[in-house]
Amino acid sequence: MEQSPTTSVVIGMDPHKRSVTIEVMAADEAILDRGRFDTDERGFAALLERAGRWPSRVWAVEGCNGIGRHVATRLVAVGEQVLDVPPKLSARVRTFATGQGRKTDATDAHSVALVGTRMAGLRPVVPDAQREILRILVDRRRAIGDEHTVKVNQLHALLLELVPGGAKRDLSAAQARKILTGVRPRDVVGKTRKRVAAELVTDLERLYLRKKAADKELTVLLRESGTTLTQLHGIGPSGAARLIVEVGDITRFPNAGHFASWTGTAPIDASSGDNVRHRLSRGGNRKINRTLHIMAIVQLRNPTEGRAYYDRKVAAGKTPNEAMRCLKRRLSDLVYRALLDDLTHGAATGPGGQRGNDSDSSATGSQPHTGTSDKPLPGPVAVKATTPVQQAS
Repeated sequence: MEQSPTTSVVIGMDPHKRSVTIEVMAADEAILDRGRFDTDERGFAALLERAGRWPSRVWAVEGCNGIGRHVATRLVAVGEQVLDVPPKLSARVRTFATGQGRKTDATDAHSVALVGTRMAGLRPVVPDAQREILRILVDRRRAIGDEHTVKVNQLHALLLELVPGGAKRDLSAAQARKILTGVRPRDVVGKTRKRVAAELVTDLERLYLRKKAADKELTVLLRESGTTLTQLHGIGPSGAARLIVEVGDITRFPNAGHFASWTGTAPIDASSGDNVRHRLSRGGNRKINRTLHIMAIVQLRNPTEGRAYYDRKVAAGKTPNEAMRCLKRRLSDLVYRALLDDLTHGAATGPGGQRGNDSDSSATGSQPHTGTSDKPLPGPVAVKATTPVQQAS
């Protein structure tokens, strides 16, 4: 039976850089339309014109924090309602819906539309200028850091051939320049190595200035946001900005356990029979997991509560890797509490120095033996719909 134009629909979208594939699905999962459109101005206008047939519509776009961000932001800018569909979720639905994991643009759009129709609690895409600015700047800071690492590795490789034994691991540009001053190769190959190494030192000096300027810009924006993340030991401007950008609305996580699952710090139960054990989770948001790993490393290098907690775990029989896993889980809980505290403006300040916190602020919390870091992934939770789709009339 032909659907009425007033039917509430979900428009599932499989986005790419230069094109998008859509499928229009009614609330009873009837497929009303399909199409492929370019992402230039003419194609985007044609897309909106086609969608205009259904005034009551919601867009479900795959990967709004990744490849789908460019089209999702354009839709939101013209007043459209957009839901973010995680790629892993649509991939699971595609496997169950088709019986195999074979990908095409049409099947991807179909699975995204199914997720948008069936699933409650998908995160709506809302305009947030401050968060977008932080995203741009923290991505640039990460790129500068990656470029710095590449050039440092290249410099170490050349110094190993110029100086017996090479240079120390933590090498600054000034130290490298001083080493090169004392190197006087006689052959043309050695002279070329020294020249290229000197160019790399110049590049590193330039990158250092860029990193310093990027950190300063991020620090100013974070101070204006009022976040307390930078007060946590081991989180710098880049880490705090990455957390704000990736987490978004912290209330979408029902508790610290689900947040730890999302950060990839909650161990996975791998018990079998009488053998009770947990293994490291390889899932979760790897960018945030990296931020928490850096936070843990910094805490281990200093006399902190995190260091004391790690030492207690090792003394109790944990391996160093297991103790690190436990520490990262505790730090995930600490970050979760800090993000919740940031939402509680004007609340009483607790002993830990954070708004709304009534316990001592540390890497382990006020109950160092509660053992939450040893708990596996949390079970399913009932999630309320943030943007419900109207049923067909």
